[in-house]
Amino acid sequence: MSTATKPAKPEKPEKPVKEQKPLPEPNVDFYELVETLPADELALVIEVRRFMETKVAPVITKYWVDDAFPFDLLPAFKELKIGGLGIAEAYGGRGGSTLLFGLTMMEIGRYDPSFATFFGVHNGLAMGSINLAGSEEQKKKWLPPMARMDKIGCFGLTEPLVGSGASGGLLTTAKRDGDTWILNGEKKWIGNSTWCDISIIWARDVADNQVKGFIVENKSTPGFKVEKIQNKIALKVVQNGHITLTNCRVPEENRLQGARSFRDTARVLRQTRYGVGWEATGCAMGAFENTVKYCQERLQFGKPIASFQLVQDLLARMLANITASQCMIVRTAQLNDQGKLTDAQAAVAKAFTTSKCRETVAWGRELLGGNGISADYKVARFFADAEALYSYEGTFQMQNLIVGKEITGLSAFVGK
Repeated sequence: MSTATKPAKPEKPEKPVKEQKPLPEPNVDFYELVETLPADELALVIEVRRFMETKVAPVITKYWVDDAFPFDLLPAFKELKIGGLGIAEAYGGRGGSTLLFGLTMMEIGRYDPSFATFFGVHNGLAMGSINLAGSEEQKKKWLPPMARMDKIGCFGLTEPLVGSGASGGLLTTAKRDGDTWILNGEKKWIGNSTWCDISIIWARDVADNQVKGFIVENKSTPGFKVEKIQNKIALKVVQNGHITLTNCRVPEENRLQGARSFRDTARVLRQTRYGVGWEATGCAMGAFENTVKYCQERLQFGKPIASFQLVQDLLARMLANITASQCMIVRTAQLNDQGKLTDAQAAVAKAFTTSKCRETVAWGRELLGGNGISADYKVARFFADAEALYSYEGTFQMQNLIVGKEITGLSAFVGK
């Protein structure tokens, strides 16, 4: 028997290591809607995005946890010169389309819904009230310093005992006394009110029972008191206040001359109601971005969880919600610029986008597992903030009743 050894098998050449492709960045503008802006407006949105990404994003979670507002960022924010977006340059505004204002709000909300709320209250509600219901003299006096953000505003409609029933049930009263008005009552959940300069206060005129609007100078009006609302779980960066008005005297020249009933208040709310849709969509975008990055980096069973089917299913649903919301509010902005936007169209946009935002951020929180309840991973902040967006500027149910009346021709509101 031969003892010769068998020839060794030739070694197989090693397969070249396949170079791993870099994973894509999260795409939160899947239908490239921002790209539809003219070049100058697109440049502004990109500038705002850069500010939020470099200045706000690195620090905002700490402010959120501490229930504090980043006042140190305001000087740089002013330099963006976006105060008065959508308001005529004749009144110191930046001008621009409704779409530009909306996409700017969406970009701010993408990094922090609280910061978007601060800006929306000032630019949309406070300045918007003066722009829509103020006299020519009032616009020229108040809007330029507000556009420069030398004076910050808030909007006082909601009361401790009156929320959805504000159209006919305001308890805050206004009584004419010569050339002044005496305001008495309370307002609650008023964003910016603890530190701002100007409050737009809505009150019921005891003479004709109609709602009227007043420009109140917070820091120089005797009887005006505001306390910060503590222990919130959402929009914690926004400083919400409980305002008490005790025999506050406001000159007739500070009464909004074009606000004669709640119908005029509703004109302001029509603009800002669907404006919340931009914030809600931005909130969902922020949650999606952070969720995708987490899933790409988080390893389980030896591979990124982003490679799992069930994870990809939820990510696809999140993106679809965001894209549908974006398309809806872009069309809403177009209708507004054409002067065609109705209350029902604004209402369905607010209801849809906030409900889809709520669903989207919940999926994001779910995909982060236990880390989804830690503010350190950011998604928890968007998850919590979505709850406030869902409720303010009119609840989901109230928006649906506005739409329901449009559909059927019959009002389901109590007392109507």
